[in-house]
Amino acid sequence: MRLGPAAVVLSIAIVLVAAHEHHDELSEDEANAPVDAILWIHMFLQAAVWGIIFPVGMVLGLTRSRWHVPLQSTGFALSIAGFFLGHAHKGRQFLPSIHGTFASILFIPIIAQLFIGIYLKLHIHERSIRPYVVFAHGILGKLYPILGWVQMLFGAVTFRGYCRGGHLGQCLAHYIMGSGFIAYAVIMSIILLVGEAWVRRSGRSPEFWDSLIITLWVLNTFTEHHGGEWSVKDMQHTILGVLWWCGGILGIWLSRNNQRNVVPAIIIILTGWAMSDHAQALAISSKVHSMFGRTLMLAGLTRIIEICYFSPTDNGTTSAGFRAFRHLPPFVSTSVSLLFMSATDEELQFVHDNGMDHVTYILIIFSLAFFMYTLIVYLIHLSTASGRNAPTKTVENADMSRGMWYDRVPLAEERTPVRDIPLHTIGEDD
Repeated sequence: MRLGPAAVVLSIAIVLVAAHEHHDELSEDEANAPVDAILWIHMFLQAAVWGIIFPVGMVLGLTRSRWHVPLQSTGFALSIAGFFLGHAHKGRQFLPSIHGTFASILFIPIIAQLFIGIYLKLHIHERSIRPYVVFAHGILGKLYPILGWVQMLFGAVTFRGYCRGGHLGQCLAHYIMGSGFIAYAVIMSIILLVGEAWVRRSGRSPEFWDSLIITLWVLNTFTEHHGGEWSVKDMQHTILGVLWWCGGILGIWLSRNNQRNVVPAIIIILTGWAMSDHAQALAISSKVHSMFGRTLMLAGLTRIIEICYFSPTDNGTTSAGFRAFRHLPPFVSTSVSLLFMSATDEELQFVHDNGMDHVTYILIIFSLAFFMYTLIVYLIHLSTASGRNAPTKTVENADMSRGMWYDRVPLAEERTPVRDIPLHTIGEDD
């Protein structure tokens, strides 16, 4: 009986998806109709759930916080409500899209997490099946920010009707690489803010991982020319692919024995220089690409400065200068990602047709970058200040966090009391 609500929700969702009317062809009135309040609520609600609530809940789950379950449960309920709203709006209509298809696919991890949560709440099979279910629960939870990011991108392009026909290739190039820069910014933030100890234990310098990813971009060498005459853009994009894997190989070699090097940063600077002078059809597109290229060059420069002047010392200590400077490289990378994803021909044509200049458009993008990097830094801070990582943990609240329904059963040798953290260490700077 306890699985009843989940089954009911799943059944309703399947019926709703099957019954929703899709438009294979749209009249001009349907395509240009005003956006009603229901659709606006759907967009803001789902963005809040998948962009904020679920990532925060994921971090609280990693730290075994008591607030993990209530927050994720609230997110599940709001997401399902938002799904219904997305199928109930009037006004503007849309062609069948990947956004609608992926919304239905997202019910798989949602329902899976719900069933897993109920199973774990029963506290059965403690020493046999449960550890594997806990592992699966963690993997699914960590996928939620990625799934949410992808679905929000799908929603944005569906809302504007982008990426159809001959524009699909450019959309894929901009959104995939732009998302890669966001992932790079997140990973760099974690390494620079709280991950130095992990880097030391891994025996690999950060530039090894940078160089490895850059080398794997060898595929870009073979995807930019599709037969016929070579255009200037074909040649530029192809040689950039060659630049990346040639430089990436050098970076991997120089990173042996955990040594740091500036090769990945130089590759980023050269790529930024190429993009800053990349020929475009519209004047506003040329200016936005120029700003993207210059920001990318700045990202490479800040990384060189961090490596050469602000790296932690051999004994693990960091200077005040490093603690202040360490935010600059990941923030610039976040800005680069949003600039690149906002520079497709369709987006800039829309901006041009609505009379907006490049200065206003670029400032809007940087505003979003500030907001996004704030969220990234907050999530990292939350991981160090919540649940079992809370600096004010005492025996009483430690006992409450141990043995929660999503935690594995501790072995006998692990059942030791948690000592209070000395008061003089609370609030110390990292």
